[in-house]
Amino acid sequence: MSQNIIRKTAVTNLGRNFIKPEYLPKGKDEYYLRNLQNRSGIAYRQLTAYEIEVLVRNGNTSDDWNKILVSDAFNPELVKSCKFFGLVRIGKLEPYCLEFSDLKLPVGLYNSTIISCDFGDNVVIDNVNYLSNYIIGNEVIIINVNELATSDHSKFGIGIIKDGEPESVRIWLEICNENGNRAVIPFNGMLPADAFLWSKYRDDEKLLQQFKIFTENQFKKHRGYYGKIGDRTVIKNCAIIKDAWIGSDAYIKGANKLKNITINSGPEGTTQIGEGCELVNGIIGFGCRVFYGVKAVRFIMASNTQLKYGARLINSYLGSNSTISCCEVLNSLIFPAHEQHHNNSFLCAALVMGQSNIPAGATIGSNHNSRAADGEIVAGRGFWPGLCVSIKHNSKFASFTMMAKADYSYELHIQLPFSLVSLDTSKDELHIMPGYWFMYNMYALARNSWKYGDRDKRIQPIQQMEYDYLAPDTINEMFIALELLEYFSGKAFYKKEKPGQHFSKEACQAKGKLLLSGSEAGIDTLEILAESFENSKRKVVITKAQQSYKLYKQMIQCYGASQILLFLERLNAKSAEELAAALPAGLKRTAWVNAGGQMIQQADIELVKRKVRNNKIKSWDQMHTAYDELAGKYTRQKMLHGLASLFELDNISPKKIGKTEMESILNNLLATKRWIAEKIYESRAKDYINPFRKLVYDTEAEMNSVVGKLEDNSFIKQQRDELKIFESKIAGLKKKMKLK
Repeated sequence: MSQNIIRKTAVTNLGRNFIKPEYLPKGKDEYYLRNLQNRSGIAYRQLTAYEIEVLVRNGNTSDDWNKILVSDAFNPELVKSCKFFGLVRIGKLEPYCLEFSDLKLPVGLYNSTIISCDFGDNVVIDNVNYLSNYIIGNEVIIINVNELATSDHSKFGIGIIKDGEPESVRIWLEICNENGNRAVIPFNGMLPADAFLWSKYRDDEKLLQQFKIFTENQFKKHRGYYGKIGDRTVIKNCAIIKDAWIGSDAYIKGANKLKNITINSGPEGTTQIGEGCELVNGIIGFGCRVFYGVKAVRFIMASNTQLKYGARLINSYLGSNSTISCCEVLNSLIFPAHEQHHNNSFLCAALVMGQSNIPAGATIGSNHNSRAADGEIVAGRGFWPGLCVSIKHNSKFASFTMMAKADYSYELHIQLPFSLVSLDTSKDELHIMPGYWFMYNMYALARNSWKYGDRDKRIQPIQQMEYDYLAPDTINEMFIALELLEYFSGKAFYKKEKPGQHFSKEACQAKGKLLLSGSEAGIDTLEILAESFENSKRKVVITKAQQSYKLYKQMIQCYGASQILLFLERLNAKSAEELAAALPAGLKRTAWVNAGGQMIQQADIELVKRKVRNNKIKSWDQMHTAYDELAGKYTRQKMLHGLASLFELDNISPKKIGKTEMESILNNLLATKRWIAEKIYESRAKDYINPFRKLVYDTEAEMNSVVGKLEDNSFIKQQRDELKIFESKIAGLKKKMKLK
């Protein structure tokens, strides 16, 4: 029968030999790392005979009073009923009361067992049953904690192994896939781009090896690091805190268990952890909030994220400015600006590229299609499944895909961005409406882009996030969508008009282009079917193909013309000819990658990977510098991508652009901006004129008091104000360039 192993040692060993002799460097004692970690600058001295007398009178004990060191401003009257073991160093204790919110407590050490710890100035330690091997900052409050301890092999959530440990104890973060074959080693400061590159390129063994070396080299393997609690941090009413590194100004209350964890907190953003939380093997970024029964194991929370109301986050990376409440998320890599709020939603084995929203009842990963673990979901940014959506792995979605409530029983590959995906159960058909967001929900699309940028509270953002719905990734997807719509439409035409005959893809695409552009009639009578969008034999029907085709082209033109406008402003051009002369030769649309929310050209990704393999990039700090350098190039690269996109779409030669072309580009841009502003208003106005939306209100005044007046909508006002400014800018530019 197995038994708990209880070892007996001399009580004099308590608080000593924190680092076993075999792990001590030659000439070092067990305190050498502790002394490096303690940067308080406090000059400690030994206790006087009088101070020892007072301490004993106040019910304190120590195995060796010579091991208690204090500052000159130490007051023994403020230490009562404590047990000390090993080397304990105490800063100032002055007769003050520390106040935090409604909490008011006298400075001092009371009713606690303290083993080998350092304290800053004017701390409050009260009723800590077991406090071991911590370095605690100034004006820290710790009350009613059962266990607050650090082990000699503490790693604080980082996936390294300490001297003498086997590889089997290493913590891996098994993101994107349940089988662990996309696992990454978590580390403090890991960016979503780091996790993406490491998990994505699994066929590049040298790259993966270098990433592991980066992590190993950045964090020390030595045993004996103490836990740290930063200045002004408040910890109260907690059960177990073990192997935790906690920054300054954090607030932790009522947590059940915090183990092997880093909690970043400080001027970059203060972090709070609340009641009933159990967090193990994790890293929490600056400015995070974790409240009310959250369970998280093997996880990273980037800065300014929230976990609330019983959320479960396991083997996952949660990008910055995201919120998860109530639900369960497993084995996922989530880019910034993710929302998931409801108790019965489930996300598993997914790469979700940000600006996403998972609603109640959505099960993204519950459908096994074999006896193996789930496959994977890859969702472009703006992914928005509806209520009770169930999706089968493997599936992949273009950016800004919305899915209507349904059980999608087959694997999906939705290649048309800004689409609405739905089921017609009466006919057993999958329906896809491309460009749905532009037609019917422009208010939400535009407002969300603004909202995500406005809510990005990172003080020192390392990666430059792209929140605009018109960006290199979505534009490239729209070009793919144009070709697909042309092909599907042309094929539908020939299937109807010339059944049984075979036509090449090029012929179908050419015919579809004529039909969709309105050059030929008959598009409305066609049943346009998609291919390879669903792993089934049923029909996949494209609806509103011609309208969406024109909207895709309109939005590409808007994006490209907006970038030309930036180019003109930078160039300070006074004529179309001056613009044409300044355009770079060989301008071509380039491939892009959404790397953790930052848009990076595919060629630059390959260059970074090559530099890593060739040891030109040697650390994560250098990787992050590379992201910063690419962010510095982004505005120009995006601008050139926009120009190339416009010229490709409209078949314009960059060097032959003239006055007529410039007039058309600017006029179309202004018309589209006006159309967008009007669509923003219309899509919001539906909520005020729909009789069923008004059903619960007896009067218009009641409705306005609940939802606000439409004319008072701040975002609509903002868009109209921006449109007026834009109109003035275009008028000024036309005058400057002598255009109509």
